[in-house]
Amino acid sequence: MPDGGRDTEILIEDEVREPRMFRVLLHNDDYTTMEFVVSILVEVFRRTPDEATRIMLAVHEKGVGECGVYTAEVAETKVALVHARARREGYPLRCTLEEV
Repeated sequence: MPDGGRDTEILIEDEVREPRMFRVLLHNDDYTTMEFVVSILVEVFRRTPDEATRIMLAVHEKGVGECGVYTAEVAETKVALVHARARREGYPLRCTLEEV
């Protein structure tokens, strides 16, 4: 026996956990147009026009609106896409994420 005659048992225990989830938020400002926010919600977050309008109004009225809940990598990518597009269009739109 290659292990010197000892009977060894290897116990492998995989712990499966749900991935951490993050809420992506848009924040109100005095410069970004409502139309641009709706277009971001439709194109980046795949919201219907009605959902996008509802979220945009929450951003406008409450100062912040939830775009969706995603895994860390997806949430970070969406935040980066929003910031890149907003800067390209000349808007100071702020998008953040927070752990659920």
